[in-house]
Amino acid sequence: MKTNDHSNFILIDLKVIPNASKDAIDGWKDTRLKVRIRGIPEKGKANKKLIEFLAEQLGISKASISIQSGETSRLKRIRIEGISFDDVRKKWGFQ
Repeated sequence: MKTNDHSNFILIDLKVIPNASKDAIDGWKDTRLKVRIRGIPEKGKANKKLIEFLAEQLGISKASISIQSGETSRLKRIRIEGISFDDVRKKWGFQ
């Protein structure tokens, strides 16, 4: 996870498992957060579901989350605006 002290955003690297049986955050695998999503990886459906799920988990708007890289890959980098590193850490229970 990366944070920018001058702006109000953080960057998180993800490994996304689409077409899962349920939406879930499985924790950290090396430097990536592993996330399972029920959406199918077709026409951006899994990406849309990913953003909806993460926004719901963090209690922020979907507009606050964007995919910075990896649109068509399971390995993605997301940008989350308007939330601090500490808030994300507390909500997802990692150090």
